[in-house]
Amino acid sequence: QVQLVESGGGLVQTGGSLSLTCTASTFSGYSMAWFRQAPGKEREFVAAIRWNGGHTYYADSVKGRFTLTRDNAKNTVDLQMNELKPSDTAVYYCAAGRPILSSLGMSSSYHYWGPGTQVAVSS
Repeated sequence: QVQLVESGGGLVQTGGSLSLTCTASTFSGYSMAWFRQAPGKEREFVAAIRWNGGHTYYADSVKGRFTLTRDNAKNTVDLQMNELKPSDTAVYYCAAGRPILSSLGMSSSYHYWGPGTQVAVSS
């Protein structure tokens, strides 16, 4: 059983930055990801990092603006979000799982989820 807690959400103006942190009760062997869900929309993939931290993957919509890192010693993953846009407004969820490479962006590949943290970007 893996317990996840997100922190760091909030309100920011367009072009601003926020950093989200996901703290896990255990980390070993799990790939970690962030998904987000805006009101009235389906949950969508944001970024993922393999269990060994060797590779990161990003949705096209955030590539070049968001950076995902993990600290296996602290059981945390950090999502640094820069150049935020109103379209980034959503509840952001941290997830843990053992997906195969081709399924890293699929929410069904992740078994454990945090409660989510709200990110709001004003125009």
